[in-house]
Amino acid sequence: MVIVQNISVVYMVAGLSSRFGGKVKQFVKVGPNGETLIELSVQQALKAGFNKIIFIVGDKTEILFKEKFGNNYKATPIFYAKQTFNPSERDKPWGTADAVVCAKEIIKEPFVVCNGDDIYGENTFKVLFDWMKQNSSSATIGYDLIKVIPEKGSVNRGMFSVNESGFVTKINETLGIEKSNFESMGLSAMDPCSQNIFCLKPEAVELLQSQLNDFKLTHKGDRKSECYLPTELSNLIGKGKITLKLLRTPDEWIGVTNPEDEVTVREFLLKNKN
Repeated sequence: MVIVQNISVVYMVAGLSSRFGGKVKQFVKVGPNGETLIELSVQQALKAGFNKIIFIVGDKTEILFKEKFGNNYKATPIFYAKQTFNPSERDKPWGTADAVVCAKEIIKEPFVVCNGDDIYGENTFKVLFDWMKQNSSSATIGYDLIKVIPEKGSVNRGMFSVNESGFVTKINETLGIEKSNFESMGLSAMDPCSQNIFCLKPEAVELLQSQLNDFKLTHKGDRKSECYLPTELSNLIGKGKITLKLLRTPDEWIGVTNPEDEVTVREFLLKNKN
């Protein structure tokens, strides 16, 4: 049994949201005491035991996050990595796999990487934290598909294929999922899907770097294509480079995609206030 002492939580917070008028979506106040999305998530992670925070910021969020959090949060050290891109060649950064690779000089220990605008729940962080402390394989959380599809509109989800031992064999990026069409797409309500939260070993970052390099060569000159973390992890699983255990959580995922989601999230958090 491998016992790990130090585990980081890594938040991807590089982008601004066009749906929110260019504002920092992670700073939307939804908590019962006026907490922002990112504050609530950090609080949940620290309760689970994480002892290092890494923010992957961008050109437009770097100063804002440093002003808000500084170099520590409730005595927990904070580190910053910056995701950049050349606007003369690209319309946007290279995606979530690129975001993780941008933090490779800071990530020296096992880590959980996740979105900074989603609320995963304290138990979710605890499940991943406890797994990483005592297991050699990486892990992720699978959510029931029906619980992470909005009432209106469509979403893209990474759908997990899992073997009899509970390890992920593939992550299929599935586009345009709606409550009215998922069954016709061959999906079922209880199928496990990803909400972009993974616990990984530090050596996974180097493997992702290699995958990212190949992706950039393949998409050279493409201004929009993004290298997605779930897809690249799926590729690494297929090559036998990593193993990924699918875990479940008693917590519900909730996030803010559109401005109207703020009310739903605020009501959910108030209802589930401890």
